[in-house]
Amino acid sequence: MDNYLTFSVLFSFLLTFVYAITISSRRNSRLPPGPFPFPIIGNLLHLGDKPHQSLATLSKRYGPLMSLKLGTRTTIVVSSPDIAKEFFQKHDHLFSSRSMPDTARLVDHDKYSMVWLPAGDQWRRLRRITKEYILSVQRLDASEPLRQKKVKELLDHVNHCCTSEKAVNIGGMAFTTLLNVLSNYMFSMDLAQYDSLSSQEFKDNVWAILEIVGKPNIADYFPILKMFDPQGLLRRANVHGNKILTILDRVIDQRLQTISTLTANNDVLDLLLNLTRKDETMFNQNDMRHLFFVLFIAGTDTTSSVLEWAMAELIHSPNKLEKARSEVIKFMENKKNIIQESDISQLPYLQAVIKETLRLHPPAPFLVPHQAIQDVEIQGFMVPKNAQILCNVWAMGRDPKLWSHPETFMPERFLEEVNVDYRGQDFELIPFGAGRRICPGLNMAYRMLHIMLGSLIQKFDWKLEGNMRVQDMDMGEKFGLTLQRSVPLKAIPLRL
Repeated sequence: MDNYLTFSVLFSFLLTFVYAITISSRRNSRLPPGPFPFPIIGNLLHLGDKPHQSLATLSKRYGPLMSLKLGTRTTIVVSSPDIAKEFFQKHDHLFSSRSMPDTARLVDHDKYSMVWLPAGDQWRRLRRITKEYILSVQRLDASEPLRQKKVKELLDHVNHCCTSEKAVNIGGMAFTTLLNVLSNYMFSMDLAQYDSLSSQEFKDNVWAILEIVGKPNIADYFPILKMFDPQGLLRRANVHGNKILTILDRVIDQRLQTISTLTANNDVLDLLLNLTRKDETMFNQNDMRHLFFVLFIAGTDTTSSVLEWAMAELIHSPNKLEKARSEVIKFMENKKNIIQESDISQLPYLQAVIKETLRLHPPAPFLVPHQAIQDVEIQGFMVPKNAQILCNVWAMGRDPKLWSHPETFMPERFLEEVNVDYRGQDFELIPFGAGRRICPGLNMAYRMLHIMLGSLIQKFDWKLEGNMRVQDMDMGEKFGLTLQRSVPLKAIPLRL
């Protein structure tokens, strides 16, 4: 008993000492305001299972520039457009590094990925290649028939479900469509099927990685634990990552074997193979496989999540759905059967629906975390070197100082504020980021979101599975790598 009491007193003294040092260092460091951290764990208990919501609540008390201690990591939370502009426009270079989660190290992806590399020569080279050879306006314009074909296949699948009165998993269906759009754009082949009974190894492994990377990881808060991988997340991610790289290697090797005997596909793979032959020191096959890896991981779940939220909000608000559908049907009366990408600019309410969805449900509520490359003074406070920067775009999208009735789905607000866009210049709406680290796939996402959503509401009406009333829909969120619905949206299509 005496030994236990002695140990308890000593342990309590140690915790008190650590706590006092933590508070003292915090007070003397000129950090932005924030809740005092607990010993060792810091402010981890403040996060909860929906940290974007928890930190939005805290920012109302401590302000739009707030500091936290998450384990051993100093984290700065930005929750207003003015401060975000100071970080990602005025001081863009100083915050251009990345705060990397431990699972980003799967298959050594952190060493080659455009997402995680520091903004140096290698990053600039990959960014330029992506812009010129993959996501340029000219390349996207030339590949529009491919996307039209895949949207037609999507509508054929929905039509089949309509005939059989089968409920559609909207998010899963969108994910498959986007995966095949990308795989045909890159490789001239499908990598997934709508029929869940078919072999779809690539899709299953992408989903598995997204699920693993989206889980909270104690090693992110206590980097000393990274070598142990205490939850086994990195080990599991490596298994699926290696399977994806094996599939990509197989596709590349098959193309290399046939490239001299067959007519060129003129797809992205052909272009990049030509680039590697010109100068492997600048861009080699390993760079290529990791570039494909990140494009498939980043380009599927984010966009499919936004589409699912847009469909959910429209079904939940039948008058908004009817207004959006009427606009599309009226515009398409004397035109081709499927919406063309050139039609998007003529559909202002459809554009407003997408903007409003991105305001309420940004796919990455904190964006991809940035990191300070040196001490930076912001509004009289010090943001220390290596601090993690979280920009809470979810909180900014629901700030009553910026938006009237911020919790209400009101696409009409963007008919009045037509100049507000999400391309990185209007900081009250930056779901794709801003500055040099803005998402390079923004233009592809823009095209796919509008033509998929417009086509799905033009051709079909939708009723909820099990005759659920729209007012009973679960509109809750689930935090992860992307902001998912807490309950997947399943709806039965009805022919108009």
